[in-house]
Amino acid sequence: MTARKNPTAKPRPVRPLAATKKPPAARKAAARKPARPKPGLFSRVKPRTALRAGLAVVVLGTGLWAWQSGYAERQTHRLVAYFYQASAEAGLKVGNVQVTGRERTAPQDILGVLAVKQGGALLDFDPHAAKKALETLPWVRHATVERRLPDLIVVTLDERRPMALWQLEGQLRVIDEEGQVIPVARVEDYGGLPLVVGPGADTAAAGLIELLSSEPELRAEVVAAVRVGDRRWNIRLNSGIDVKLPEDNALQAWQRLARLDQDEGLLSRDLVVIDLRIPDRLVVQPAPGATVAPPAPPVPGQDT
Repeated sequence: MTARKNPTAKPRPVRPLAATKKPPAARKAAARKPARPKPGLFSRVKPRTALRAGLAVVVLGTGLWAWQSGYAERQTHRLVAYFYQASAEAGLKVGNVQVTGRERTAPQDILGVLAVKQGGALLDFDPHAAKKALETLPWVRHATVERRLPDLIVVTLDERRPMALWQLEGQLRVIDEEGQVIPVARVEDYGGLPLVVGPGADTAAAGLIELLSSEPELRAEVVAAVRVGDRRWNIRLNSGIDVKLPEDNALQAWQRLARLDQDEGLLSRDLVVIDLRIPDRLVVQPAPGATVAPPAPPVPGQDT
């Protein structure tokens, strides 16, 4: 039985073979065709973002130029100078410098290192720099500097105090309470100070003077003190007697000597050496040709 054809149906168009299927040569040519390039970095950047980045580069470049050329620093100095000038015109200017604690430092030396001018801007004055400058002066051990509005600079000095004369290798120097040499102090002006002799005597002098001062009457008889081995002292008295103090417990030995002199008149005897280095004994050496009955039997020994 044959199928019945619809007399009203339209015939289907027949597609050519070339339209549905490419020949092998065409497929190879299409494979060799280069791919479309991807968009680059800047092509994906929005115009507004690019403008901001450009402005940032310009600003950074300008700042770098200003720093390297010194322009920024000059402008900063101008602004600071203008500020100080304005503050001075407003009344914050140097009117007076008040100094306390000055005994030996010359006023012109103080004003010279302060480098301050009357009428100058008070806020332009640097107290920290002034303090360091003052402490370079030979008599100044410590200084404090303050600005007090509206027009006052206050300086407080702690000056070095001559404590002793230090003799080393035949040369005399004036030293302060810390054993530091005061280079501007003239020895002839301080002849009444205690004399300490030998290496190490400078740094040990403060402790010695405190020890001697425990017996004021006995200290008045002291002419000089010689440092022995940087360990102990030999004390020379007005009478010519040398007192050998021990390395340890020197204060007790010095006070013991004061009691012996008060009770027995020890220092009025014709002696050249009183040795106090042995705690429970007293060793004395009479002057040549002198006949002295010592308070205790002498004990032979050598100076150490």
